[in-house]
Amino acid sequence: MTTQKLVHIELDDAGLPAPTPEIEQERRVALFDLLEANNFAPAGEGVPEGPYHLGLAIRERRLVFSVTTEDATPAGEFHLSLSPFRQVIKDYFQICAAYFDAVKRLPAAQIEAIDMGRRGIHDEGSRILMERLDGKVITDHDTARRLFTLICVLHFKG
Repeated sequence: MTTQKLVHIELDDAGLPAPTPEIEQERRVALFDLLEANNFAPAGEGVPEGPYHLGLAIRERRLVFSVTTEDATPAGEFHLSLSPFRQVIKDYFQICAAYFDAVKRLPAAQIEAIDMGRRGIHDEGSRILMERLDGKVITDHDTARRLFTLICVLHFKG
């Protein structure tokens, strides 16, 4: 059993509007999938061994990762600029809105085409996140995708 993984995630969504049912569902699925299977280890020397707890927040327009071990030993905290994420998050929300609308009224073939676009934008967001985490956290594509979803949830403005 690997210890290089997340076993608890806390999103600091204080001050955010209540999410729509669709956003709340995205959040639940991302959290569930992330805790079921992930690869996550703070990089560097002297980092305590996991498993890890992760706190995600946006403070002063920066994305904050706070990592501790299960016994609350600090394992790292780092702040990332949100600038590289802004356009892809905007695009992701727009295509998600189109997807949620399409599910209600369009045939399966059109829904699938929109969903392919949504997955492409999601992949772009996870690629940016992996680049930004380089040297800070060792992770994989699937973990980065799910973390990107949670970052988007923290950007939800109602």
